[in-house]
Amino acid sequence: MSRYPPSLNTFLDLKDFLDTKVEQYNQPGFIENDPICIPHQFKLKQDIEIMGFWASILAWGQRKTIINKCNELIALMDGAPYDFILNHQDKDLKRFLNFKHRTFNDTDTLYFIEFFRQHYKKYTSLESAFTGLNLNTQGVYEVLDGNEVPAKTESNSTPLHLNELKIESVSITTERYLNLFRTYFFSLPDYPSRTKKHVSSPSQKSTCKRLNMFLRWMVRDDHKGVDFGIWKTIKPSMLICPCDLHVDRVARKLGLITRKQTDWITAVQLTENLSLFDVIDPVKYDFALFGLGIEEKF
Repeated sequence: MSRYPPSLNTFLDLKDFLDTKVEQYNQPGFIENDPICIPHQFKLKQDIEIMGFWASILAWGQRKTIINKCNELIALMDGAPYDFILNHQDKDLKRFLNFKHRTFNDTDTLYFIEFFRQHYKKYTSLESAFTGLNLNTQGVYEVLDGNEVPAKTESNSTPLHLNELKIESVSITTERYLNLFRTYFFSLPDYPSRTKKHVSSPSQKSTCKRLNMFLRWMVRDDHKGVDFGIWKTIKPSMLICPCDLHVDRVARKLGLITRKQTDWITAVQLTENLSLFDVIDPVKYDFALFGLGIEEKF
């Protein structure tokens, strides 16, 4: 896999340039016009998770429209997503029948609500849906309940046996987390086939831009008040850079991506090259690349 840079001087210059851009964009002023402003409306961890996930999934198109549609969802849930998820009645679901954002419609919305309801009835955090591990009341990690999940994993992904998961194991990768999550997300009976297009995984060769963005929000503690850092099992060093159109274009111009197509391996290549600048927190450079692309038309 190609590595940047070709020379030490180029490396130092590029690192300095990107570090400066991280400082410029990884600050509270970034929040207002970005979908991350949606989970920032809440203090409760579960509200942050629910609306952070939803905002990331709906994040395509104009940012203003994405934010407006997410605010519409919040209003439909009476301003308290977690409470609504756990305590709504069937009659309350009728209000979602006209909700739509691009190809995401009421069928998808109702399935998301049911998935959240089933998950939060058993677990306190959405983090366990990615790791397969749940932190119990004694502060000990236990295997996620249920699980026929490995038997249903798509054939293109690496087989994952939940009873082999160890919290300290370096072999637990983000790729496995995302493959596991998609299988778990669609483990409810009679899930709508149409909804599967909204939740991607590396096994489909997707860059998983939206899910990687959501993980960045939940995992990174940037001490700037932008990313939340409320998940502790997944480490910032394990994150994959969200590879959207703007990031992809800027990264290619800077030589951080050399692969012709844009897929999961491309996102991994980008992240590996960014890790040369900061191995502990490579995805912080998402701010620099995205900012250069959308704000500066670099």
